[in-house]
Amino acid sequence: MSLDKELLGIIPQHIAVIMDGNRRWARQKNMPTKMGHREGALRVTDLVKNCADLGVKYLTVYAFSTENWKRDKKEIDYLMNLLMEFVVKELNNLHKNDVKITIMGNIEDLPEKTRKEVEHSVELTKNNKTLHLNIALSYGSRNEIIRGIKNIIKEYENNKINIDEINEESFKKYLFTKDMPDPDLLIRTSGELRLSNFLLYQLAYTEFYFTDTLWPDFNKAELIKAIKSFQHRKRRYGN
Repeated sequence: MSLDKELLGIIPQHIAVIMDGNRRWARQKNMPTKMGHREGALRVTDLVKNCADLGVKYLTVYAFSTENWKRDKKEIDYLMNLLMEFVVKELNNLHKNDVKITIMGNIEDLPEKTRKEVEHSVELTKNNKTLHLNIALSYGSRNEIIRGIKNIIKEYENNKINIDEINEESFKKYLFTKDMPDPDLLIRTSGELRLSNFLLYQLAYTEFYFTDTLWPDFNKAELIKAIKSFQHRKRRYGN
């Protein structure tokens, strides 16, 4: 299927993705859970390339939530090692293709080796401009909002901000997504119909697209279906 921009029409500037279904994909194929996660990591690489080709400027992927720390330790260790492997393997290619990597979440929660690789990727790509890849790691939206409120209180107590200056727009600069536009399109795979504590503030007027496709099966054709669905929406922004 072609990625011709003229056929697709208006491309969302910012796409957010809840990548769900890795474990179910593996179970359906009688494979170990880790094989689902590994296949899912490959889809992230594909998604980045396809979004860059389409002209998407911002891509935010929900890689690991604060709630995911409750999973079995072996699975968590595998995910952290897979993340480090992904960064090491893909970093040079991402950098060459002018992809800027940023991280949103409690990065200090990550194992030291993983955290250092992630921090290195952020530093190396900080001046890139073609596609902004925002990876949510140890991320929870409620935690993000509380963190923002605490920072506002600190600035208010230090006379750095006036209470009348606090509004919906000014609050955005206290979020992890402070330098990005809100997502135009949210995609969630695997048939689940919930946000799972993801970008609760930022998704106020985002268009949602839910698909039964499991994340390891989410390919170029599925991305185009999601974007075409978006293009048929009339965005009202509350009007």
